[in-house]
Amino acid sequence: MRFLDIRARMLLAALLPVTLVAVLLSSVFLSGRYADLDEAHQQRARSLVRQLASASEYGLFSANTSSLQSIAAGALRESDVRSVLILDAQGQTLAVAGWTGQVVLPALGTQEQHWVDARTGHDLLIQPVSPSQLQLDDLFEGRGRADVADVPPLGHVVMEVSRAGVVSRSQDMLAIGLAVTLGGLLFGSVLAVRIGRGVIRPILRVSRMIERIGAGELGVRGEVRPDDPLRDLQQGLNQMAEHLQQGRDELERRVVLATAELRSKKEEAETATRAKSRFLAAASHDLRQPIHALGMFVARLAQLPHDRETRHLIANLEASVRAMQDLLDALLDISRLDADAVRVQLQPVPLAPLFEQLRGALMPVATDKGLRLRVRDSALWVQSDPTLLHRILLNLVSNALRYTGHGGVLVGCRRSRGGSHLWLEVWDTGVGIPAEHQQDIFREFYQIGNPERDRSKGLGLGLNIVDRTARLLGHELKLCSVPGHGTRFRLELPLAPAGDLQALMAAEQPQQLVDVRGLRILVIEDDRQSAQALRGLLDSWGCVVAVVEGLQGALTVVDGGFVPDLVLSDFRLRAGESGMQTLQTLRTQLERPLPACLMSGDTDPELIQACRDAGLPLLHKPVRPAKLRTLIRRLARPQPAPS
Repeated sequence: MRFLDIRARMLLAALLPVTLVAVLLSSVFLSGRYADLDEAHQQRARSLVRQLASASEYGLFSANTSSLQSIAAGALRESDVRSVLILDAQGQTLAVAGWTGQVVLPALGTQEQHWVDARTGHDLLIQPVSPSQLQLDDLFEGRGRADVADVPPLGHVVMEVSRAGVVSRSQDMLAIGLAVTLGGLLFGSVLAVRIGRGVIRPILRVSRMIERIGAGELGVRGEVRPDDPLRDLQQGLNQMAEHLQQGRDELERRVVLATAELRSKKEEAETATRAKSRFLAAASHDLRQPIHALGMFVARLAQLPHDRETRHLIANLEASVRAMQDLLDALLDISRLDADAVRVQLQPVPLAPLFEQLRGALMPVATDKGLRLRVRDSALWVQSDPTLLHRILLNLVSNALRYTGHGGVLVGCRRSRGGSHLWLEVWDTGVGIPAEHQQDIFREFYQIGNPERDRSKGLGLGLNIVDRTARLLGHELKLCSVPGHGTRFRLELPLAPAGDLQALMAAEQPQQLVDVRGLRILVIEDDRQSAQALRGLLDSWGCVVAVVEGLQGALTVVDGGFVPDLVLSDFRLRAGESGMQTLQTLRTQLERPLPACLMSGDTDPELIQACRDAGLPLLHKPVRPAKLRTLIRRLARPQPAPS
């Protein structure tokens, strides 16, 4: 009904009662006629079998089989009689005509029997042949006369009658009934259509107008006719269309004004965003420069002999510098994730060396807090990025140790999904996380119970980095925690086929470390404090250092006979010079692939990608002295000669 238009509904409303009445009358008429035909057929069949029984009485009495056969054959002249069987009192067949013998006869008795055979659909009648009772002497009327019902029959007549005639006449009546019904429906349809046009036309006219208004044609107006039964409705629609048109025009004017205002606000916001980005980039660079120099000065200061109180002050100073470096490193990780600058390299990763690194790095932290760190070894391999996976586990276990006061932390794994995946789990017996905070802890700088922003409780960035890195790798991270009992972090990883662990460990075995003492290092740094701090640190390591501010100074030093073993260059130099271009010029001047490293306070992802394309290591300021020394040793290793 919901898909019919108003014309179809009106026609349906007119035809449905007519159809129901016609079908009902035809059904009543046909059912009555079917009953009459069936009754007439049964009466005729009973009449025929009784006539045959009466005609067969003498033949049965005299055992005249030829007469009985003639009677049976004569019965077949009737069009609907299919077979006749005449039996004697003992059930022996005396005459038969058309009988197939497929029907099983019931027990013969003194009563007339009639049924319809289920296999053939024919009527079967059994009529007993009773002897006639003649009154020979009226004198003795009523005496010694036997009851007819008590006299045994002389035999039986079995007749099979077809119902084909009844079926044919029933079909003829059904066809006539359907023809009459269809004729009535056709007449009713024509009449309903002719009558309904006068009612439907005004409704359709209003309906089309409503459709055009709904399509946005608010300027449409309908004709108001004096004889229109929907005259008031048409006038109301015209008024509504006029009001809608006025409202739309007013709304369009407001939208134009609002759009212009929003465009202006958007441009202001974009300008402010660009200004903020430039400010943050400049502030980040300018902040990293002095912190970088401070870290170098503190590292150099810690190498000098001091009394106990001074060493204590230097240790606190180192802790403060490390806290600033940790914050800047975390912000760098966040910015790289925001800029999609992290490149995922999925490969089979063995868990055994990964767990061993965790145990070696964090066991001293657990021991200092009096906690028990258990890492259950596993020989399984997973499909992941080894560097990013190690960072995820390091953050999870460090976070667990930080918020666990007693007990310990457990790291283990087990198979899932029928053996195709692995659950890597980190359990702790810490304070737990309430349910209302379990989603918020993955936001940046969100911490529970640390309103004073105590640095010893972390920065609130570790779990955010974990969550975003896991999503980047396609690993599902789940949290389950009970306040007061502990927390479990579960990372689901796909299993990978096991590889040759010994060959992998041999390939990753660090080569013999190069002593940095005596290395000639060219430092290109335009910031005086950073250059001075870096020179002092390198001098304390026994390096031979030359410090310049740009390309011209580097060329002058090289022309003066200083042949560097490697170059440490800032990315941004004076007069718009680039450290990357400076290194390329030096390599061209020296005609050899000079080992080099870039240092920068910029965190632009494009710079990271450019250094990766150029094959240059990039250290973000502030640079940790230990990390710098490790990189210098790696760069100073003799490179294999090209084949």
